[in-house]
Amino acid sequence: MKVGLFIPCYIDQFYPQVGIATLQLLQKLGCEVGFPQGQTCCGQPMANSGYEHLTHQCNSLFIKNFADYDYIVGPSGSCVLHIKDHLHDPAAEPKAEKIRQRIYELTEFLTDVLKVTSLPARFPCKVGLHQSCHGQRGLGLAQMSELVAAPFSKPEQLLRMVEGVELVPLDRADECCGFGGTFCVAEEAVSVKMGKDRVADHVKHGAEVITGTDVSCLMHMEGILRRQHAGVKVMHIAEILNQYTDEQANS
Repeated sequence: MKVGLFIPCYIDQFYPQVGIATLQLLQKLGCEVGFPQGQTCCGQPMANSGYEHLTHQCNSLFIKNFADYDYIVGPSGSCVLHIKDHLHDPAAEPKAEKIRQRIYELTEFLTDVLKVTSLPARFPCKVGLHQSCHGQRGLGLAQMSELVAAPFSKPEQLLRMVEGVELVPLDRADECCGFGGTFCVAEEAVSVKMGKDRVADHVKHGAEVITGTDVSCLMHMEGILRRQHAGVKVMHIAEILNQYTDEQANS
């Protein structure tokens, strides 16, 4: 199985450890992983700001980089959703369609494609899980509380496989953190208030680490936590799922 590793630009620039953890985790699970060196931004910031007509070269480059892989996997629900919904190229539409059908957010890929049922990981910590909006409502990574249906969460399912993780309960488990891409710039005050509310829920319930599937949301909350000197860390879910057990570390 050839997997193309799609690393969004903000992870590449600010949180490279997330990309490394994603690579290592996929390799541990038996995937043959390739990293196209020429990949750049997927074009989501432009498209979300009303300039989708300027993303054509982003689309063409994405197709050039990833068309030959069996699957494309990225540790970002928002960027993956953008590609699923908006990747088009009149000059290479069959390839674009194949990519749209074969791109997965990391936890989605682990649960739906690899069918992971156990993980050799250990992380003894109280963890609060943030369900990002693009992943939850766009990709269906977890049930939405506004729907009357049986609850499920693919990220939570994976975290429960990690020895020592204690998931803390939250009052508003699927509430938006307020990041919203360019929303946090255009509506700064509203964004910050939403972020403070989201952080307070985790702190109130004793979370030592806040995790999630989107670094953008985690980055937003991390900025608030640092300003509050809260002593709570943020970690992408890939970093937790990739934690070695004591036996592995000593081998």
